Amino acid sequence: MIEIFSWPTPNGHKIHIMLEECGLPYRVHPVNIGAGDQFKPDFLKISPNNKIPAMTDPQGPEGKPISLFESGAILLYLAAKTGRFLPQSDHQKYEVLQWLMFQMGSIGPMLGQAHHFRTYAPEKLEYAINRYTNEAKRLYGVMDRQLGKNPYIAGSQYTIADIAIFPWLRSWQNQGIDWADYPHLKAWFDKIAQRPAVMRGVQVLADLRRPITGDKEREILFGATQYQKR
Repeated sequence: MIEIFSWPTPNGHKIHIMLEECGLPYRVHPVNIGAGDQFKPDFLKISPNNKIPAMTDPQGPEGKPISLFESGAILLYLAAKTGRFLPQSDHQKYEVLQWLMFQMGSIGPMLGQAHHFRTYAPEKLEYAINRYTNEAKRLYGVMDRQLGKNPYIAGSQYTIADIAIFPWLRSWQNQGIDWADYPHLKAWFDKIAQRPAVMRGVQVLADLRRPITGDKEREILFGATQYQKR
């Protein structure tokens, strides 16, 4: 059985959704990032960057166990393992991969910063809020134009690119987004949200997550604890 070490964040939900879509048996282990579980030695053995999610598969390539961190790498691994949600032809595969990289390099980091400075930063820094809110709007526009031409992010098929992007858009309000400005993206979002596997995936560990309100949680997530030598 695949073991997933995760928390109900967008990056965690990517993998929860993928596992549900593929019908793979898995066991999920909560890693409470607000309590500092991501810095525990056992977790760092499989996720040296102290980020969720991480995964171990006792039946990896050539039948040997494998451990992986980074959600994009895990999506690619699961797609290869099951032969699902990543086209076999090189042309289509690279079209999907470019949008997966778009999520990893732009959607995650930039929407995460918008969310942080609009919601969590102790000071309301107008420059940072405007910079990342405007970038969020730009990225939503990129996706809206793409989905004006295609039913899914990377073309005609539902793929790991859709699975990677969808969870990041669930916090659209905290990113300063008005859905009325992005009708094609909103239609795609609603379509993905109605998939049974997606509905199951976003509920994984969801009952454990609480709003970040305490100073201790803020320090663990955003303060000096992140930068301690380990």
